[in-house]
Amino acid sequence: MTTHAPSAIVLAAGMGTRMKSQLPKVMHPLAGRPMVDHVLASLSECDVETATIVIGPELEGAASRFAPHRTAVQRERLGTGHAVRTALEGGASNDGTILIVYGDVPLLTPATLSRLLDRCGQGAALALLVFRPETPGAYGRVIVNGDQVERIVEALDATPEELEVDLCNSGVMAVSGPHLKKWVNALKNDNAKGEYYLTDIVAMARADSETCAVVEGGGDELVGINNRADLAEAERIIQDRYRAAAMAAGVTLQDPSSVFLSYDTAFGTDVNVAPFTVFGPGVAVGSNVTIKGFCHFEQATIRDGVTIGPYARLRPGAELAQDSHVGNFVEIKNATVEQGAKVNHLSYIGDARVGKGSNVGAGTITANYDGYNKSHTDIGENVSIGSNTVLVAPVKVGDGAVTGAGAVVRKDVPSDAIALTDAPQKNREGMASKYRAQRKAIKDSKAKGK
Repeated sequence: MTTHAPSAIVLAAGMGTRMKSQLPKVMHPLAGRPMVDHVLASLSECDVETATIVIGPELEGAASRFAPHRTAVQRERLGTGHAVRTALEGGASNDGTILIVYGDVPLLTPATLSRLLDRCGQGAALALLVFRPETPGAYGRVIVNGDQVERIVEALDATPEELEVDLCNSGVMAVSGPHLKKWVNALKNDNAKGEYYLTDIVAMARADSETCAVVEGGGDELVGINNRADLAEAERIIQDRYRAAAMAAGVTLQDPSSVFLSYDTAFGTDVNVAPFTVFGPGVAVGSNVTIKGFCHFEQATIRDGVTIGPYARLRPGAELAQDSHVGNFVEIKNATVEQGAKVNHLSYIGDARVGKGSNVGAGTITANYDGYNKSHTDIGENVSIGSNTVLVAPVKVGDGAVTGAGAVVRKDVPSDAIALTDAPQKNREGMASKYRAQRKAIKDSKAKGK
């Protein structure tokens, strides 16, 4: 007997009107990436290789972003059953077990999805994911006999006794492909909304004497996102997961609730992160790194032994080599700070290289943009850049060179040279008191004129 690999249908065509946004609901970011991408990532981790994402017409132009997965466009929103039918008609595999998940339920874990697949693999034609919310409210109640579903009762139709049941329907399920096609094609829309409800296939499974099993999941996994408050709650949950995983792997978070991570944040061991630090997407941190508070990083690499912050910003393309130092109110963009180099105070280093062992003084700016082009600044090894130096790119400062405080460097500086652009200082003795008297007279005159 041939065993077919599991596949998935992701229902992602919801209008999301309560988000009050022009962005389709499933594309709203959660921990640095669209919520639907979290769903696809969980599917890939439980060996689901192919998925069909049911999207609305507003996402049709962006369908290629889901490759290699297939998309199917649901042009009329006629319910969840209609969405699954759209996927099957659009070429979704129906040979093996099919997981049906939702693009706006992004916190499901691979472990829970695998349990659903395993239950179908044990002979169930349908495995329904259920949960026990603190307040069942309007959720459909799942009436079971042992681990078998007897029926699903919508809250509005439930008797007082049925409303006491706290086992609720999540809508997520795993179904035998051949059965799913048969049942979905038999769905009717004879209800108040005129929609095709996927949950009606449970009754069809029971009528066909097929095993309809339940798998219970945790409430946090099944947080659905319908509005901005739901999105914030999902962000809180996923951040707590990532923080716990980081600490378990050897990262110290001094105040975990104030540190925000992205889905792909990578840490070595013995990393110490102070409060109010934000890791955007694409950040990799080595081992024995000290990150002081109020920092913000995105698409940056921090190697072993680095000390950074407080109030430092790493923008895309920033790379801090081993044992380098970046201090307070320093911004690094598309630049490399090499081993042992220091940029400790109030500086901007963009489109640049700071060579091994060099020291960049406070207030230094790489003037990398002329209004049309971004140009490169190359600072060699063991260079001393004086405070308030402006390096006008493109420019190169050779190994061992020095720039004086306040220098404006427009031409290359040879190795072992000192670059100075000081104007002669003039002291006019006795002028300070005359200047103050003059300014006071002007101020008094203006006050009298009011």
